[in-house]
Amino acid sequence: MAALTEEQTLIRDQAKSWASEQAPVAEFRQMRDSGIPEKFMPATWSAMVDMGWTGILIPEEYGGSDLGYLTFGVILEELGRQLTASPLFASALVGATAVLLGGNAQQKQNFLPKIVDGSEILTLAVDESPRHDPQQLALQADREGADFVLQGGKTFVLEGMAATTFVVAARTSGQAGEAAGITLFLVSAESSGLKRTAMDTADSRGYAQLSFDGVSVDSQAVLGEVDNGFGLLEALLDRAAAGLAAEMLGTAAQAFDMTLAYLKTREQFGRLIGSFQALGHRAAVLFSQMELARSCGEAALQSIDADHGNTSEMASLAQAKVGEFLFDMSNQLIQIHGGIGMTDDFDAGFYLKRARSLETLFGNQAFHRNRYARLLGF
Repeated sequence: MAALTEEQTLIRDQAKSWASEQAPVAEFRQMRDSGIPEKFMPATWSAMVDMGWTGILIPEEYGGSDLGYLTFGVILEELGRQLTASPLFASALVGATAVLLGGNAQQKQNFLPKIVDGSEILTLAVDESPRHDPQQLALQADREGADFVLQGGKTFVLEGMAATTFVVAARTSGQAGEAAGITLFLVSAESSGLKRTAMDTADSRGYAQLSFDGVSVDSQAVLGEVDNGFGLLEALLDRAAAGLAAEMLGTAAQAFDMTLAYLKTREQFGRLIGSFQALGHRAAVLFSQMELARSCGEAALQSIDADHGNTSEMASLAQAKVGEFLFDMSNQLIQIHGGIGMTDDFDAGFYLKRARSLETLFGNQAFHRNRYARLLGF
């Protein structure tokens, strides 16, 4: 485990206590059953804003605390343990990072204070197919005078039903598959010609499909440089991947704790099932995977904070190793619990469903293994 500062330790303990008491899995179940279109409890989101979590990455001049990605990661890990649904990751990490990395002075002034106070939910719209591949963008942004007109679609957009603004990756030149010719735009959710449709997903979160039918934006909506946005997009996705790995680790770690508790209490043939050597060995292997995954995930967050220059490699390594552990752990959670693990009355199924969705966001394990090898020159 990374050596946390006193402040980071206090924030982690606050997040752990709050999530387990105020936003536990029982609240997620209540949210799912209520049919709330945003797919999160407004009171939960308001509490996160009040605790200052929306400003963790944002400089003090814009109302934030600028505590860094590792600090954000310890919060996301605790929220991942309880499957707490909110726009925190999508807006305060991904959206805020987009503006911090690519925004001009006016864009930062317009968006960052509103992200901090929760009035702006800014999320990334990048993928256009079920498989993540940021170079395969086909959504067109054609010039019309000083403006751009967007035509196409996006899918699997995080918090797409609650978002007030989207960071849209579009193609201003070139062909799908090329890195050149990509531009990022800030597009209001209320733009004429923009339609969003809720997606019914296994993990009951607020994903949306977006349709752009002649959506017009002016040059002030460009984030970064026209035609040269792929570098900005990759830097943004690296930080998103590292943050997501922290949430994934929390989800997997809680699944491990649930499984370990079951091994210590469930009896078969007059013995605790944890005393069976095969199950004990399986738990030991999973614990080793968890510690390796934690090391990779925390190293990625520390790399961003320290600006070591290897963020891309570390982010993909974290996603690959944490993703592998989450996949294995969610499977074993169900296998070891047996039939009860698949019932809706038991929480294990929620963790399996969330795991499968998390694995697809911003690239699965195979995507990041391949990317990591490519970045190392293989």
